Amino acid sequence: MKKLLVLALAAIVGLSATAQEASWKQMEDFHGVMSKTFHPAEEGNLKPLKANITDLVAKAKAWESGAVPAGYDAKVAKPILKQLVAKCTAVEAAVKAKKSDKELTTLITATHDVFHEIKEKCKPGEKH
Repeated sequence: MKKLLVLALAAIVGLSATAQEASWKQMEDFHGVMSKTFHPAEEGNLKPLKANITDLVAKAKAWESGAVPAGYDAKVAKPILKQLVAKCTAVEAAVKAKKSDKELTTLITATHDVFHEIKEKCKPGEKH
């Protein structure tokens, strides 16, 4: 019984270590800013988007320039990250140009879709 308990504990610790190895700090940093800008925009509140767009662009660029960790497909991730930076930069330009709320919402929604593309295509089984 003790051996079984030790084996179960070892398996849990091993799975936990694997999950930690597969984390991607730049993705989590980007997601932190994306969530506080996109979700209010869905509800018609674009103030957080306008206030945080520079940070969103910076996080996207940091993510693109960072290494792709084990557990993720770099060949798939890198081109989509390039697209993500372009989308974020387009949103930033639209904010600076004082584009309409409708246009900003359309742009941030497209950017959010690219973010999900990375999460879903670069790591098997990953969903948001």
